[in-house]
Formats: sequence, C-alpha cells, structure tokens
Amino acid sequence: MEQDRKQGYKNCILTLVVLGASALLMGFFFDFYFDINDDTMIRDIMSGVYSGTPDGHNMQTLYPLGALLALCYRISGAFPWYGAFLFLCQFGCFFLVGVRLCTLTDVFCRQKFAGKLFCLLMLALFQWGIWLSHMVNVQYTITCGMLVGAAVFLFLTMPEGALFGKGTSPLSVKAFLQKSLPALFLVLLAFHLRSEMALLTLPFLGLSGIFCWWEDGPVFAKKNLQKYGGLFLLLFAGMGLSLGVDSLAYGGEWRTFRQFFNDRTTIYDFYPEVLPQETLDENLEKLGVPFGAQILLTNYNFGLDERIDAQMLSDVAAYAKEHVGGERDWGAVFKEKLWLYCYRSLHVGDAPYNFLVILGYGVNIIAIVILMWRDVRQLLPAAIRLCLIFLVRSALWMFVLLRGRDPERITHPLYLVEFCLLAGLFLSYLWRKAANDSAVSRRGNFAAGRNILFGAAAALLLLSAWGLWKGFPAVRADQARRQGINREWESIDTYCRAHPNTFYFEDVYSAVAFSGKLLECRDHTLANYDIAGGWMCKSPLYQKKLAAFGIEAAEDALAEGQAYFIMSREEESLRGLSWMEVPYTEKGMAVYIEKCDEISENYSVHQVIPVSETGQLQGER
Repeated sequence: MEQDRKQGYKNCILTLVVLGASALLMGFFFDFYFDINDDTMIRDIMSGVYSGTPDGHNMQTLYPLGALLALCYRISGAFPWYGAFLFLCQFGCFFLVGVRLCTLTDVFCRQKFAGKLFCLLMLALFQWGIWLSHMVNVQYTITCGMLVGAAVFLFLTMPEGALFGKGTSPLSVKAFLQKSLPALFLVLLAFHLRSEMALLTLPFLGLSGIFCWWEDGPVFAKKNLQKYGGLFLLLFAGMGLSLGVDSLAYGGEWRTFRQFFNDRTTIYDFYPEVLPQETLDENLEKLGVPFGAQILLTNYNFGLDERIDAQMLSDVAAYAKEHVGGERDWGAVFKEKLWLYCYRSLHVGDAPYNFLVILGYGVNIIAIVILMWRDVRQLLPAAIRLCLIFLVRSALWMFVLLRGRDPERITHPLYLVEFCLLAGLFLSYLWRKAANDSAVSRRGNFAAGRNILFGAAAALLLLSAWGLWKGFPAVRADQARRQGINREWESIDTYCRAHPNTFYFEDVYSAVAFSGKLLECRDHTLANYDIAGGWMCKSPLYQKKLAAFGIEAAEDALAEGQAYFIMSREEESLRGLSWMEVPYTEKGMAVYIEKCDEISENYSVHQVIPVSETGQLQGER
C-alpha cells in the first residue's frame, strides 16, 4: 500500500511537470481568451461589473457554482476567479487523465518511466494537435464536455474495476464508491457549469456505468446493486439538490425573467424565421407585436422598447412553435438531417474531431477481432457494447441536428466524450484479455495487445501532428483577429468610463464579437454601458444596473439625454439608424438620430433628439 502511494505521488509529479510545461509553452505562443462574449458576460455578472455587486444569478451556470464564484470575487475582486476556474478545469481534466495513463502504464509496460513519458507527451500533443483552439479560446460549454469526458475515462479505467478485473471486481462497496468519487465530482461540476451539455452527454456516462455493471458479475447481486445503485443515487441526489437550490434562487422576479429568457432562446435559436427581415409581419402584428418591436426583435436590440415584455415574447414563442414548427415537413427534415449526420461523420469539415472518433471505433474493432475472435462469450458482448455506443451517438447527433442547433461548442464536446468512452473501452479490452487468459496464451496476447496499442498510438500521433500543422497557424490568425477586435472594445470601455455620469447602450451586432482575456486582472467596478439586447436584458440585475444610473426605461433615457447609443460604422452602413425612430413614432414622438461623438475609427456615439411639433429640435432657441 505504501509503495502504491509513493508510486502515485511520482505519477502526479511527472504528469504535472509534462503538462505544466505544455501549459507554459502554450502561454508563450498564445494568449488565453474567453471564446465568445457569453463567458465575459458571466464573468462580469459574478465579478460585479454588470450590476455593481458580485452576483451568482448569471442564468447559465447553476446558482450554487455562480454564488461560490461571486463569493470569491467579493473576497478578492481583482483576481480573475472565473477565468482561473475554467483554466484549472480544462488542464485539470488532462492532469487526471495523464495520472491514470501513468497508472495503467505501470501495468502494461516493462520500461515504466519511458512508457509514462511517452503517454504524457502523446497527451500533450493531443492538447496541441486536436484541442488547441479550445485550450486557448475557452468556452464554458466546451469545458463542461471535457469534464464529462474525463469522468467517463476515469470510471472505465479504474485498474481494480470491473472492466479491468477477472469477472468479479475485488473492490468492496465502500472502496468502489471511494474510487468513483473523482469521476462523480467531475460530472457534478460539469452539471453545475452547463447543465444542458452535461445532460446531453450523460448517456455516454450511463453506458460506461452499464458496461461495468454488466461485467461485474450477476447484475442483480446485492453487492452490485449497492455499488452501482449507490453511485447512481449519489449522482442523481447531487443533481437534484443542485437543481433545488437553483430553483429557490431563481424565484420571484427571476422566475418571470427565466420564462422570458427561455422564450427568447426558443425564438432566436430554434425559430428565427418567425421574425421579419424588412417588412411588417401582419401575423405578428395581430399578436400585439407592432412593427417597431418587430424590428428590434429582429436586430436583437429589444432592450430599447419596454413594450417587449415576457407576455409578448411568450406569445411570439407559442406562435413560432405552432405555425413555424408545426408547418415543417418533419419527414423531409429527418431525411435531410440524416444525410447531414452521415456527411459530417465522415467529411473533413469536422476534422480532426470526427476522425478521432473513427479512430476510436477502428481500434476497438481491431482489438475485438484479434483478441476475442475465438471466444464467442467475449466477442458477442464486446460487439454489442460497440453497437450500443454507435446507436447512442447516432441518437444524440440526430437530436442535436433536428433541433437545428449544432455549433462547435456542442458538437466538439460530443466527439470528445465519445472518444473518451471508446478509449477507455479499448484499454480495458487489452488488459482483461491479457489478465484473464491462461499463462500459456498470455505472452501471445500481450504481444498482440502491444501491437494494437502501438498502432493506435501511432495513428493518434499522426492525427495530432496533422491537426497541429493545420491548427497552429489558424489559431495564431484567430488570436491576431481577437487582439484587433478587443482593442476596439477597450477603446469603448475607456470612453464610457471617462464619462461616468452618462449611460451607453451598445448595438448588439456591433458588440457581440468582443471577448476578454481569460486570466486578466481587471477593474471590476460597475460599468456604465450594456448591449441593448443581451441575454440579461430585462432581468432583475439589468433593472438594478439601470436604476444605479437613474434610468427606468431605455427609450426614455435615450430621448431625455441620459443615455447614448454606440454603433459600429460597419453596421451603420448596413442598417442605418432610421429603425431606431420607428418605436418612438408609434408612441407619438418624433425623434431624430444624430452622431455626437466618435470612438476610435470604427465606432460612433449617437443621441436621440426629440423633435417638437413645429419641426424644431427640442432645446433649439
């Protein structure tokens, strides 16, 4: 036992050295960014930039995690807690997988140190060749998928677990639960970080549990029911408790806003065609959505009209489900998405992530054929396991594609978790076959297993090297683009803070490309600006933010000179500014939009000037 503990410490140190060097080298070549502005908004809410006080109500993570990070910001506001949390989650996943690979190498390899070093270097190359863009451009949904993937791999590769044992796991119920705690913790953390993504990948985790349970002997034996039933109970109890706390935290006004938020998501993410592009939609007008509100909903600046409330969005969302969703030919849609699923699974457009999964299936098939073809009792269950994984992944992919929401932050974690499941299953095949066979055939199995393992490693190295060759310059170019865009954002932030007594609303399309640095220490004082239609718009925190500047309604503040509107010149040239006048006209007020200042070369500040009945600008003498 003492020897195992010392070996574990050595494995941890070696993993930390290799992956720490990889992280430092990554930091030398790149900056670490939040991938999109969603994460910067989450940071601003929890740090106090958004409302003036650190708050856990960020609408994306579950409240317990948001409240904990907000508490950290209250203790030390200058430290980048949220960015550091995501950074540690991502590199922590690789660290735990690296330590587990070292543990397995103690069993598989004669040259233990060389084998461990090779595995860790291969893992580092995986970071650089396959996952580089997500390592340096961090997004919380991606991080959630990484946590689940690491949990699946750790659970499947417990050296004393069912898939690595001799038919019956030697672990007691207590020992099994203790060794499963790291995987359980990662899943619960993923659930707190992005519950929708965790639930989407949960079937893969369920498969890993079912595989181990089935292999652990009689499924309904008392010991197995205690072990796996206890583990599932802990998982669902933790998820249920977290959801309960989250539900209590989002009561009252937050419950109304959460419905508003969900209806907004339904419209923009799943039925965007319900919104008109240029002309008045008479059907929406009959629902009580005037033309001015339609325009603002279409260009996302719905915060500029108080008429757009929870009831209006609820009506539009219900109309979209009934008329847009109900009129779709779902048979034709299913055929189209099925073709798209097959195409994306094999085409280079999703490379190297889809190729990674293809590699996982390939090495598992080879391992099954070579190691188990003489033993039907092992061959059939192994083939069934692989078929189940494929059926589950197909169902998940079709679910995602049929909903019409398949951005990379959803599809790439799906690929990763599936690969982790396939990798864990492959390693278990190699070990179980070598460990369970007679001594006479064991040498041949070790040789065959070693050859398969080396072949899989070589293929993974080639894929990672190809990914690095393609990805490195692409990430460099992307980071150069981010630096230029963020310089504009810094200019806007500096300009607004230089006018602390005025509030500024930003055009949504002009501001969504900004993203902050992950580990940057910033001034977390209340910001006197906000985008005019972000996902916190109309929330209790949004109202608190406006109230701090004496604003009750955005459109009134603009017309009274309390607030100004910031828009990029590119968007202004595309859409103009006359659309801002329509809601005022519908309320019986004539206004004129005038540029009053400039921010850098690409952004302008505009003011709304009411026009008197005589045609003069109010305030003119």
